[in-house]
Amino acid sequence: MDRPTSPDARQESAPADAAIVRRLAGGDRTALAELYDRHGDIVYSLACRILGSTSDAEDVVQDVFTQAWRQADRYDAGRASPAAWLLNMTRTRAIDRLRANRTRQRVTPDEERVALAADSTDDQEQRAIGAQRAGRVRAALGVLAQAQRQAIELSYFSGLTHTEIAQQLGEPLGTVKTRIRTGLLKLRDALMGQT
Repeated sequence: MDRPTSPDARQESAPADAAIVRRLAGGDRTALAELYDRHGDIVYSLACRILGSTSDAEDVVQDVFTQAWRQADRYDAGRASPAAWLLNMTRTRAIDRLRANRTRQRVTPDEERVALAADSTDDQEQRAIGAQRAGRVRAALGVLAQAQRQAIELSYFSGLTHTEIAQQLGEPLGTVKTRIRTGLLKLRDALMGQT
């Protein structure tokens, strides 16, 4: 997958992505494939990190790009880049799935849980791909300041709201939001620089 690596190329990426989303809103199916080619790996990595399951992450990736297809006309370039838009959908979908899985586990008898676990074994290739993607995300998280990484992990991987994070850390809400936003920008740059 070709991703921009230089700072100049990265700055050009967002307008190119926005043009792809506009084409997608117009019903261009090839635009969906282009968007997936450009951002499918990071969407999958985030879903894997939140869910800890490659099969659930694959389902979330499908859901995210289906939602992007259906809601491309609602995309607002003034609010977020296309990559941030996709990652926000990924976070929401993955947390919803995580909560649904937890609810299902509470009501599923133990025998069914054992059978489901046996049925959900992934082949080695998928695990290797998932491990590689997860490694990229972990490496990118390593470039963040501790406060930024902690706020992002609480938001994206623990499913806490910004208000809950502020309460847990004893920090002002605005500080938490700034740390998350700044951290996500650094994370994006780090991930784009890895390819």
